[in-house]
Amino acid sequence: MAYAAFDLTGRGAVITGGNGGIGYGMARALLASGAKVAIWGSNPDKTRQAQAALAQECGDASRVHAFVCDVGDEAQVERAFADSVAALGRVDSCFANAGVSSKGTLLTEMTLEEFRRVQRINVEGVFLTFRAAARHMAQHGQGGSLVATASTAAVEGAARNSHYGASKGAVTSMVRALAVELARHRIRVNSILPGWIVTDMTERSVQNPKFADAVIPRIPARRWGQADDFGGIAVYLASDASSYATGEQFLIDGGYTKF
Repeated sequence: MAYAAFDLTGRGAVITGGNGGIGYGMARALLASGAKVAIWGSNPDKTRQAQAALAQECGDASRVHAFVCDVGDEAQVERAFADSVAALGRVDSCFANAGVSSKGTLLTEMTLEEFRRVQRINVEGVFLTFRAAARHMAQHGQGGSLVATASTAAVEGAARNSHYGASKGAVTSMVRALAVELARHRIRVNSILPGWIVTDMTERSVQNPKFADAVIPRIPARRWGQADDFGGIAVYLASDASSYATGEQFLIDGGYTKF
């Protein structure tokens, strides 16, 4: 018999960056647990393809919705969230997962434009997404769960990565503040810190033999993470099983930061 607290039947979830990588893995698990989902992506073709694949897998296209959205654009976020509410009926959990990677630039050579490019999506995108979701959840009065995808870069240093690390550190601090601020509305706020995961963003690095030889020995699990490794935590944080968990950082990195 399944643990009833994990049942998400009838609940609505928004996943930004849900058209690939970690967000797609989250969407798969949420659908398998009964939720209705709205995935957001900035690439129209990729987003439509992800919607079709998810609908085929879960066998119920009425539970899978997709919207094209640049999360760094305030008007687009407001519109996509309103459309998601219309499609889902109500949003009970919101995963601010969309993000961009850094270009591996030394601080002394970094332009302000490059620094702001990363902050626009990784910080402002979370802010805009969470603001829309929090307003909605406070209004419907049933509480909810906000989850941000940060990174191990928020807690460990890496050369040529200061702008990315700054963005993810900002997200974890935002999460802690919002956990306190929104608790009175029964809104929980948590962050997930992935380690080295195979995604479109990391493909070039993880397929580089020299890079793999340097990093894999530092991962106690001795493998790269996969998108589906984030399904369980997504279901947990969207469900009643995590009703007393808020303001937390969930490290999912195969032990990388413990080495």
